[in-house]
Amino acid sequence: MSKIALPASDIQLLAQCDVQTFRASGKGGQHVNKTDSAVRLIHRPSGVAVSTQQERSQHLNKRLCIQKLRAKVARLNYQPPKRVKTRVPRRVREKILVTKTRQGHKKRLRAKPGPDD
Repeated sequence: MSKIALPASDIQLLAQCDVQTFRASGKGGQHVNKTDSAVRLIHRPSGVAVSTQQERSQHLNKRLCIQKLRAKVARLNYQPPKRVKTRVPRRVREKILVTKTRQGHKKRLRAKPGPDD
């Protein structure tokens, strides 16, 4: 997947988004029931959606949504660094050989005895 590039300016980022406002749920009484203070941003180029209904103000919720959107896109853009293989230590190689020898010995003991045994 290619990296998603976001503009540095919040105004340019808002221009790339569909902004939806709706009534927040939860506590708050009449103020919450009458105002559309919750905000949902859908970033059109990437399809990433975030919503916030933390604050009483639509403006503050929009600002929080922008921060959430930047954080979410940063997580999507993260790629873990490539693992650099290291040499297997000599002691580990010796231990593997000893284990293989023991296993082989056990398997030989399981075999049916031959005519000369």
